[in-house]
Amino acid sequence: MARAIVIMGVSGSGKTSVAKMLSEALHCSFLEADDFHSQSNKVKMARGIPLCDEDRLPWLEALRDGIRQKFTGGGGETVVLACSALQKRYREILRAADPGYREGEYGNCMVKFVCLVADAETLAERMKSRCVEGGGDHFMPVCLLQSQLDLLQIFECEGIPQIDSAMNLELVLKQILNLIEDLWG
Repeated sequence: MARAIVIMGVSGSGKTSVAKMLSEALHCSFLEADDFHSQSNKVKMARGIPLCDEDRLPWLEALRDGIRQKFTGGGGETVVLACSALQKRYREILRAADPGYREGEYGNCMVKFVCLVADAETLAERMKSRCVEGGGDHFMPVCLLQSQLDLLQIFECEGIPQIDSAMNLELVLKQILNLIEDLWG
């Protein structure tokens, strides 16, 4: 059965690490949303300029198409995506990868979300260690963390589980694996 699990959250929440671990545990494909950003988006963020919706729309549509391709190619497969997906309207674009999805019918959608959360200090420390200014190779500077926290919205009706990613990532993975069957009922 084709399905997608989006590991979402702000920068520094552990999305990529957890999503890679999950894809390995499920023996399925992994997509990294950062790989779908245009070079101009990466440059903009590296300069400390938050993206606007005009910047995000082509990126989200490319992600949606990437998921849809996994669904339709080879009889449909499971895919794990690491993506911020901070706003409901962004998640709606990703949910549209499911050709049978009707807006607001979250329970029937084959694209599900798990949000990783942590306190701002933990997030900032993680970002400092991996950003270019801290000697790492990631384009996202710490100065953009607050803009991401301000954008993050989750509505109860969406049924998105939130997991504290400040704990050991093996425990985070275990919690997600325990949730998977519940996500699709």
